[in-house]
Amino acid sequence: MTKKAYLISAYHDINDQDALSAYATLAAPALMAAGGRFLARGMPAAVKEHGKMNRTVLVEFDSLEQALAAYDSPAYQEAISKLVNNAVVRDMRVIEGL
Repeated sequence: MTKKAYLISAYHDINDQDALSAYATLAAPALMAAGGRFLARGMPAAVKEHGKMNRTVLVEFDSLEQALAAYDSPAYQEAISKLVNNAVVRDMRVIEGL
């Protein structure tokens, strides 16, 4: 049985809201076309321990291979190209489910 995988993106700084909007316009359709399902996105309802009140996005994929292929896809790479000149500073991780 293949394990699901999750793309988790935590934004530390958003320095250019217009660039983020241009990215989001392309990123969501690119990730969904690659099999991604947005489970959560936005500001945390609460932060605990060393958490920070930063925008967070959680996307589910049916497998690790699918998640990695979605990130590397030409459509998603085009979206990333909108985030130039430190438009955002984020921590993005791809993690396999249990």
